[in-house]
Amino acid sequence: MTLAVRYMAARTLETAPAEFSEPGPGEVELAPAFVGICGTDLHIFHGDMDARVDAPAVLGHEMSGRVVRVGPGVEGWRPGDAVTVMPLRWDGTCPACLSGHQHICQHLDFIGIDSPGAMQQRWTVPASTLIRLPGSLALDRAALVEPTAVAVHDVGRADVRAGERVVVVGGGPVGILIALVARAAGAEVRVVELSAHRRALAEELGLASWDPVAEDVPEAVRRWTRGAGADVAFEVSGAAAGVNTAVDVLGVRGRLCLVAIHPRPREVNLHRFFWRELTLVGARLYDRGDFERAVALVADGTIPAGRLISKVVPLAEAPAAFEALEGGGDVMKILVDCTTDTEGASA
Repeated sequence: MTLAVRYMAARTLETAPAEFSEPGPGEVELAPAFVGICGTDLHIFHGDMDARVDAPAVLGHEMSGRVVRVGPGVEGWRPGDAVTVMPLRWDGTCPACLSGHQHICQHLDFIGIDSPGAMQQRWTVPASTLIRLPGSLALDRAALVEPTAVAVHDVGRADVRAGERVVVVGGGPVGILIALVARAAGAEVRVVELSAHRRALAEELGLASWDPVAEDVPEAVRRWTRGAGADVAFEVSGAAAGVNTAVDVLGVRGRLCLVAIHPRPREVNLHRFFWRELTLVGARLYDRGDFERAVALVADGTIPAGRLISKVVPLAEAPAAFEALEGGGDVMKILVDCTTDTEGASA
């Protein structure tokens, strides 16, 4: 038996003993160390994904940990190896896979959503999902590799180039990571964020920011770009107003990269797309190259992962951590420490 955080029903989580499977052929048993709580996990917690998530469900896909045991036929891994997991399992036969886009397989198993996740003391996964971590990288920092891989993929999808001017609408964890990755690519970056706490953190990281309530953001972009408009905008807020801002700040032939999940259709100013020959691209998940680049960025300090971690809690306190994240603005990333020997349950 092992302790796990399980989703039971809308707004109901429990930390309790749970069964886990021993590694079979091609599988590896891991001891998760730290697991981040992300926006998708919050959507599950709110009951918004009940059509997809079968309760009771172990959550978590942003993780770091170590190999405990390897199953038959697994080579290249041994107990004690530090790893993170690219939590994707694809079928290899659908049209998306056959065209080389396995990360958006039409029958994708996103581990931690569609199948049991990392928020437990033992976790068995396919060896093919493992990403090696350097020994010098602290495991709490390494838990931010997965969201950094998201940012690497997003910046790549938007084809951000050195010298370009980039506006990131939404300064939560993924928005800040996108801004940092875009800056590392040589872009000039501005972050648009409502929360004073998150704007302050962005400024501490050397990222200029705007308050969309206090400032006319499209006008600020015109001043910044001397009337040209931004080359790239990332919509990371998930709000209708954020979509409008992301469209309005773009210059001629600008690129809008849609990162946030919008659960309902949004009105979009298509005339502006026509008038300025704008491009809209979607960005979802990542591939192995994105993950490996993310490991390097976190390991060399380009991504100051420690500055983004607001709090670390033991498994037993994970349910309360979900509630704390609902407030949003004053918290960035909360990690669940799976190494603690906590007993009992909470809901």
